[in-house]
Amino acid sequence: FVQRSEWNLQLMTQRALEAEGNVEKLKQKIFILQGELESSKAENENLKAGQTPDLDAMKHNVDFALQNLHKIIMCANWSIKQLTSGAQSLHFVAEILESTGKIQKVEAEKE
Repeated sequence: FVQRSEWNLQLMTQRALEAEGNVEKLKQKIFILQGELESSKAENENLKAGQTPDLDAMKHNVDFALQNLHKIIMCANWSIKQLTSGAQSLHFVAEILESTGKIQKVEAEKE
């Protein structure tokens, strides 16, 4: 039972670490897309000021940035859910191990 709990703990720890890594990657992607969004906003301001760059290219860039931003948000939400699930599982395993330790302590006292 203890070996299985330790194995589950290792598995949950690995999943949590993977989720954290995914969150970091997604944060980097969000940072890049925010830069692209700011660039698109600047182009938009230039348009409002009367400067007219290629409107089709700008629209394409904005659409592309928005699509990627939505994908990243969905992936970030999934990673956060995975991380939360892993943390809950680790907490559960820790409680089981604590209970096991208490049971062993009581049995040792009986002997």
